[in-house]
Order: sequence, then structure tokens, then C-alpha cells
Amino acid sequence: MSPARILIVTAVTAERDAVTAGLEQAGQNAETEVTAAGVGPAAAAARTATALARAASSGSPFTLVVSAGIAGGFGQPLGGTVVASSIVAADLGATTPEGFASVADLGFGRAEHRPPPALVRDVADAAGAASGPLLTVSTVTGTAARARELASRHPGAVGEAMEGFGVAEAAALHGVPAMELRTVSNPVGPRDRAAWRIPEALSALGTGCAAMLPVLRAWEP
Repeated sequence: MSPARILIVTAVTAERDAVTAGLEQAGQNAETEVTAAGVGPAAAAARTATALARAASSGSPFTLVVSAGIAGGFGQPLGGTVVASSIVAADLGATTPEGFASVADLGFGRAEHRPPPALVRDVADAAGAASGPLLTVSTVTGTAARARELASRHPGAVGEAMEGFGVAEAAALHGVPAMELRTVSNPVGPRDRAAWRIPEALSALGTGCAAMLPVLRAWEP
């Protein structure tokens, strides 16, 4: 059996460098590519699709894709790790008099991807992570009202970021499983930069990805 090849997609170089450092320190960087795709679901989808197509054409396709980075957390501790039980396009749809209608509600496509539940469980155990829906948004939440709305629409949500759904869409088009791991830098809600803990979240990101990799390599679809 060929060794598992894992593509890890971050948004920015600081996240990419944190993941790479964590993997190298743990000796888990073999057969793994880490790329910074840019901010937002469109950039993430484009770069992920390009990397998957390039690898497939070279005869060394990726076997699993991970969206990784820092995130806002819904009630999660700062510096904590979260794993997506579902990767949700939380603001892709329409506002109606009855409330928000997702793109799936409108009949135009899917609004979430669900990674294999057993893999989510095993990764969460290995990384000491909470698991639940991880929301992908194009506009970061900055008010308490918006945070309450998202939490109400997505019970059990553990975090909010900007790339996961784009990564998962690209992976699905190439027939490759996808999952998402994040570490919490701030609470979802009113913007308070003084309360953010980005260095701690980046450090935890490298540790979490290093803990995740042996599980991913052992997993058989």
C-alpha cells in the first residue's frame, strides 16, 4: 500500500509556518505538504484544487486534505483545539423575512461537508480537541448579536473561520476526503483585539497538527 499523502491548507503564512514547525519538531512531516492558500473560501478552494490536480497529474495524489489554522471559538478555551464534525458554509445563502436560508435550503447546492465520524473522533482524541460544527464565513463575526444568531442556527458549533468549506468543496470535487482542525485565538463575538491570543493559538496549531498526523496516516477509508 502506498503511504498516505496529506495536504494541509492554511490561510496565511504564519499558520503554515506554525504547522510546519510543529510537524518537523515531532518528526511528522514526511509525505505531508503544507500550503498557505490565502484568506477566504474562494482563495482556499482555488489553491486546494490546484494542489490536488498537480499531485494527481504527477502520479502522487493526496489521500486526505486538512483545513488548518486559528479560529474564533464558541465557548471554547483560548488556545484550545477544535475538530470539525461538519464543515458548514454558514453565510452562503439568502436573508429572507423568515430568517437565513442556506444555499442548500434554496436548492442550489450543499451547505456542509461531513468528515468521516470515526476519523473525527480519533483525531479529536489524539489532539485533545473538542468536536462539533465548524463554521466557514466570508465576514468574521464582530458583534454579540451575530454570534448569538450563528450559535442558534448551528447548535453545538465549536468555532468560526474563513476557509474550511472552500477546502472541502475542492477536495470533494477531486474525490478526496477532507477534515478541519483549528485552534482558538479569540471568542466569537465583539471584536476585542486586546483579548486575542494569536501566538498561543499558533503554537497549539503546530502541536495539534503533529498529534493529528499519525491518526490520518493510519486511517483507511
